[in-house]
Amino acid sequence: MGIQRKINVFRRGLMRTLTKNIGKSGSLEDIILVDKTDIKRILICRPNGRLGNLLLITPLVQEVTEIFPNCKVDLFVKGTLAPIIFENYKNIDKIIDLPKKPFKNLLKYLNVWISIKRQKYDIAINVDQNSSSGRLAVQFSNAKYKFFGDSNEESQLLKNDYEHIAKYPVYNFRHYLTKLRFPKSNKIIAPLDLKLTPSEIAEGKEILNDLFHNDKKTICIFTYATGDKCLSTDWWENFYSKLKEEYTNYNIIEILPVENVSQIAFKAPTFYSKDVREIGSVIANSNLFIGADSGIMHLASASQTPTIGLFSGTSIKKYEPYDNCSIAIDVNIYTKKDYLKTINSILNNGKLGNYSNAM
Repeated sequence: MGIQRKINVFRRGLMRTLTKNIGKSGSLEDIILVDKTDIKRILICRPNGRLGNLLLITPLVQEVTEIFPNCKVDLFVKGTLAPIIFENYKNIDKIIDLPKKPFKNLLKYLNVWISIKRQKYDIAINVDQNSSSGRLAVQFSNAKYKFFGDSNEESQLLKNDYEHIAKYPVYNFRHYLTKLRFPKSNKIIAPLDLKLTPSEIAEGKEILNDLFHNDKKTICIFTYATGDKCLSTDWWENFYSKLKEEYTNYNIIEILPVENVSQIAFKAPTFYSKDVREIGSVIANSNLFIGADSGIMHLASASQTPTIGLFSGTSIKKYEPYDNCSIAIDVNIYTKKDYLKTINSILNNGKLGNYSNAM
């Protein structure tokens, strides 16, 4: 481990220790929310700039805006991706983004915290209870109701999908609302959603038509991932050979990462773009996406396309794609027959996402 990484690990550990008890002593016993129409502005805190982590809060944003349809939502994030991801979320008002390197952008860093303090919020929500910056932002905010993202034992015991990183913030927030005298909710949690427009979907379809010039259905693969999540070139070349052999009646396209690398040596037709909405529009026109746990896997899920997530070590229950016939696979235990059975089941029973009617 390099010196810089050791410093970052130490810094995060120290900050979590210093902030873990923020909000713990607050009591809601005497607080009653009389009318939800009084909620006009909400702050949601997820100071993280990764594609996957931002997409994974879209179910919570949908939950909040469904409960409070007339509210304005500000997002406290990091980096520049959030305005792109939440482009078509009509309730999103401001994107408050922390600079990735605060000490090199100290003035902007301070202005972010000042803006959070100046704005009056009705509710401030921290998504991840282990986020030091998120807890601090909620504590620092000028909000009447402050939710620090803390888990609750009841949901952990009753919900078999509680561990999922997109779902437990919703369960936790629902539990918090019961403390404000809201009724319990057992609604199915919304899927990840990029909210692609019909015109974006049409552009994605045109891109595929220009690549293949045929009427075959499409399977997307994404062979890259970071660190230990990235499967070997041998694994992918073997898997791609099987796909080509078994699914001759399908186009197979490889979505390339921003690094422009391929674990199958670019043997399949490829698509490269730095525009995440354009990538999503291409995947949305596909019948199946197959890729390891990554931000692009979550993008496929948010594009409403049946998704097979390939997991080799990271927690399946925490990160698995869900909804739209999606499934997570442990590559350590799957056989060739298992893969084919799963793929055939999705292709035979799945459909071209929720966007098929828009085309």
